[in-house]
Amino acid sequence: MVALNLENLPNKRRQTPEQVSELTTNRLSVYLRCLNELDAAGVQTISSQALAEQFQLNAAQIRKDLAYFGEFGVRGVGYYVKDLRRHLRQILGLDRRLRVAIMGAGNLGLALADYPGFRQEGFEIAALFDTANEKIGHESRGGVPIHDINDLKRIARRERLDIAVIAVPAPHAQPVVDQVVAGGIKAILNFSPGALKVPPDVKLKSVDLTVSLESLSFYLAQGDASSGAA
Repeated sequence: MVALNLENLPNKRRQTPEQVSELTTNRLSVYLRCLNELDAAGVQTISSQALAEQFQLNAAQIRKDLAYFGEFGVRGVGYYVKDLRRHLRQILGLDRRLRVAIMGAGNLGLALADYPGFRQEGFEIAALFDTANEKIGHESRGGVPIHDINDLKRIARRERLDIAVIAVPAPHAQPVVDQVVAGGIKAILNFSPGALKVPPDVKLKSVDLTVSLESLSFYLAQGDASSGAA
């Protein structure tokens, strides 16, 4: 294979979000984290097979996923770690700083606002929103300002917010999402349980911690059942 840049691929069009599955983009994020580790360790090149073996991945799947976006390897060498890392950041839109707002200044919202890992990956927590008068006008420990949620539309436009994180109790989640949509924000990460509705032009991704815990509970229950049967 010949190493090519995304910009030099006239016959290899970028895939649209509709053409690339969410599972694929999730795997791209995993590959990027692996490459971050390799780059930090000073590794300059790596093959798909070595990448797969080192991080318990699938070499054929790596090659297939990357092929959606171009050819990035060099015959006999593999992938240049820095170059592939840069390309994946471009593909995932991480070559620009994304501004994030968190809806809900409770324990979860405040913890998310001050999590340093977001900034390291290019996500800037620009604002918190809440309805409690005793919180509005204050800041998180890390200095993120807490605004009145009724000012969301104005502040979203002023601060150029890209993503909203929903960290409010379930009964309030849909009304808050409706306000986020009205504020012009097109990407939402939801931590509140239950199904939420958004227009077709808004991307909603939910993280249900209870479902994940129940899945782990099932795993433990099956282990207990197997031990009992033995």
